[in-house]
Amino acid sequence: MQTEIIISGFGGQGVLFAGQLLSYAALEKDLHVTWYPSYGPEMRGGTAHCTVIISDDEIGSPVIRNPNAAIVMNLPSLDKYEPLLKTDGVLIINASLIDREPEREDLRIVLVPANDIAEELGDKRLANLVMLGALINQLDVLSIEDVGVSLDRHIPKHHRDLLEGNLNALERGAALAMAEKLTT
Repeated sequence: MQTEIIISGFGGQGVLFAGQLLSYAALEKDLHVTWYPSYGPEMRGGTAHCTVIISDDEIGSPVIRNPNAAIVMNLPSLDKYEPLLKTDGVLIINASLIDREPEREDLRIVLVPANDIAEELGDKRLANLVMLGALINQLDVLSIEDVGVSLDRHIPKHHRDLLEGNLNALERGAALAMAEKLTT
């Protein structure tokens, strides 16, 4: 099993953190992992993405051409990564910021109003974990519990007060993706 994932959006949306968290959770399950971040020159507002590869065997390269899954937090990310996904791949779309329908019909697509859910939860910074929860629900690689345990172990001390909100965001994203899975 090898799962290749792209997480992409604007700087400041937490895409690198979401990828790091996914990587930590996989490492703690004794899986092989690569996490490869990339971001533009702006700290906030520029483009950012990361690739995560999770495998039960050694990984030959951190480079991904056709990922199994993608989280896209904004329209430029959808435009760039939708065409690259493997057939039957998973595409998690931030429906709060992306107003166009996906073009491909050979993907499992989950529309997540991540920013809206994050605001309901009381912190707009939670959108990334809402999206991550939806992705985890669609893949048979890790569980929400695995990622929650990893979050508890790796959240920086100065952000411990955000732990409960992050766990709630993961759960909300997973629940939304589960409900969508049951209706399709």
